[in-house]
Amino acid sequence: MNVMTSPIATPALKDKGLEIALSDGASHYFNYFWLRDNCPSSFNANTRERSFDIFHLDAAPRAQTAEVVGDALEITWAGEEHVTRFPLDWLEAYKTPARRPDPADLPRKAWYGDHYPDVPRFSQPELLADPALRAKWIEAMLVEGFVILTDMPNSDAGITETAEMIGQVRPTFFGDYFDVKTHINPTNTAYTASALELHTDTPAEEHAPGVQFLHCRANTVEGGYSLYADGVAVANDFRLRDPEGFKVLSEVPVPFFCEHDTYDMRSRQTIIELDQHGEVSGLTISQHMLDISDLDQELLDSWYPAFCRFGKMLQEEKYMMTFLMKAGECMVFDNHRIVHGRAAYTAESGDRYLRGCYTDRAEMRSTYRALVSEGRFKK
Repeated sequence: MNVMTSPIATPALKDKGLEIALSDGASHYFNYFWLRDNCPSSFNANTRERSFDIFHLDAAPRAQTAEVVGDALEITWAGEEHVTRFPLDWLEAYKTPARRPDPADLPRKAWYGDHYPDVPRFSQPELLADPALRAKWIEAMLVEGFVILTDMPNSDAGITETAEMIGQVRPTFFGDYFDVKTHINPTNTAYTASALELHTDTPAEEHAPGVQFLHCRANTVEGGYSLYADGVAVANDFRLRDPEGFKVLSEVPVPFFCEHDTYDMRSRQTIIELDQHGEVSGLTISQHMLDISDLDQELLDSWYPAFCRFGKMLQEEKYMMTFLMKAGECMVFDNHRIVHGRAAYTAESGDRYLRGCYTDRAEMRSTYRALVSEGRFKK
């Protein structure tokens, strides 16, 4: 933004703030608490945190004098030996209420069942070596929600070093990692050779993990095709096809559970998730972890039919991406957006082994911002 050079009228001091004319020629009001709390000297350059504690002021902050000196507003505070200097071009950014620009707030691109040839693909060793390429990977996750990584090392450490490029491995009640293969005494449908319906993972957690990693270590069985669909694409179309159904699924939280001998996890979630803009950001859906509903039975007269209409829509061929995972690949996807499942397979026909873990979406966005922008404080 260009530094203002035109003459500026003397700020007008009010009871709880001041008014100052800025580049648009209009007078803009700024609250004294806000001005004092956000004085440039209030922040530590090393920690990048606010070091000033407004709770320690004896009285509400009030300007004794305020004037424009050069290209800055200077405020001398009453009852304090302190002067604040705000560059006018800095104040320009706050003259009207608006969210701070966020490089990670990218528009989502919906995709459909024919998307597999166009899925963004990245080589895992190349990602480890190139921060700029990592930014492109995360951008693809933010925009499309699903990425395939290739050339994965055949080791337990491979998925860890991959996940840590986005954030810390995020434990769930299943542990830090999970191994998808047939178990003798399975505690989850995924640990059998049965078909697995489209779902999002761990819906019974109050805050389910946001990013899932599935590293295919072996896949030589008959069957077991992977099924993926973009919840954003389906929910956006459902909003047009069934506005009342969309409304009830996006507004009514329903109970989910996951229970076994050593855990009893419960949460309430809406099936369709909306972001700050009112746009679809994802889903929480799992038939085998939907708890016995405690909603009013008359509300269920509208909720259940909407849920079934939406569930059937998820399975339409238009949306379903079907493919066979290959050893050495890692599926990385937004667990709040991408529904996934699996066709049944013959366990005795070969070996099928996936190792998985999670990180959080907030950490992914944080990593992206750090890679593509300088943040609020420039070193």
